[in-house]
Amino acid sequence: MAQFTISRRSFLASACCVAASPLITPVSFAATPGENRFITIVLRGALDGLYLVQPYTEPLLKSYRPELALDPSNGLIDLDGQFGLHPDAGDLLPLWKSGDLGFIHAVSTPYRNTRSHFDGQDILESGAEQAAEADSGWLNRALSGIANVESRKAIDVSASAELILSGPNPIDVWSSQSDIAMKPDEMAFFKRLYQSDPDFSKVFAEAVKTDDDADAVFGSDKRTGDAAGIAHLTAGMLRKDYRIANFSIGGWDTHVGQVSVFRRPLKTLVNVLTTLKTELGPEIWSKTAILAMTEFGRTVRQNGSRGTDHGTGGIAIIAGGAIRGGKVHGQWPGLKESALFENRDLMPTGDIRAISASLLHAQFDIGREKLTSQVFPGLEFDLAKQTYLKG
Repeated sequence: MAQFTISRRSFLASACCVAASPLITPVSFAATPGENRFITIVLRGALDGLYLVQPYTEPLLKSYRPELALDPSNGLIDLDGQFGLHPDAGDLLPLWKSGDLGFIHAVSTPYRNTRSHFDGQDILESGAEQAAEADSGWLNRALSGIANVESRKAIDVSASAELILSGPNPIDVWSSQSDIAMKPDEMAFFKRLYQSDPDFSKVFAEAVKTDDDADAVFGSDKRTGDAAGIAHLTAGMLRKDYRIANFSIGGWDTHVGQVSVFRRPLKTLVNVLTTLKTELGPEIWSKTAILAMTEFGRTVRQNGSRGTDHGTGGIAIIAGGAIRGGKVHGQWPGLKESALFENRDLMPTGDIRAISASLLHAQFDIGREKLTSQVFPGLEFDLAKQTYLKG
């Protein structure tokens, strides 16, 4: 079980904490040696990869999705003559052209059939084969595999960590949402009140230091209420001692009215990625790998409510100066009915855990044995075939 310390604001006012946005969840950070950075973004709700990056040359696409299928003649941005990018993601095109953005189609966790958001996200974040095994997060376990880590700590900008960074390695917790300032006399009062309580005294001292460190990075305006704020916060921590960050963007569950519902989380994601590049700066961006992943894909066929339902094969998004972008990676299975999973979903041809393992290996030199025994138990993959990073 992870050991948690909390900030003065979350300690004193956790009861009144509120989410910065219904789309964006807390940010967690981990400090590791070296200069490489790794950011994971959990896209909660099951992003429709076939809508974001459309295989517009597939002859069956428009018959499956009469109101969702696009092509270059009606706004789709051609990427490579086979796939096109949703027009609302047009601001990502410079990243694509510079080789700092890529996509991996037809990927999935080992999760199949039931298509529950809760189980799917548990498996995605735990790296386990089944939801019942989800007792810690793969990103937390990965910290144990990084050499020369003297203090494997993480900061979660909330009152608790998400599953992906929960586990045996201790983390600090900092909440920017409960913004109750304490005057010097109030600080002195609490110190005197609990001076005989060693546990509280330790937590209080660490919390004040954590909060002051954040003030030094961001000033008094620690913005986390929008996409730009999340990116600003993340980049600020990664410019200092932290090397790993995680947060989530929700809103991708598009059962009804997908055309309009999809726009809001997509705008958030686009804003986050473009702002991260700007805020990190060229030198740090060149050493950064970003993985955005979702619990599963969505049905190939649109439903009667002009949306799509829970599916299987999905998409992963990779970004950063360290990744090999400008390419739609993955083994494309096609959209013929005989090629669909259970005659309804995009057939998974890749394991999202293998992508994650490849990025961890490249960024932090975690060996294959540790990746397959500790981080992703039971995973079988060939590192030589995972070519998502430059060099």
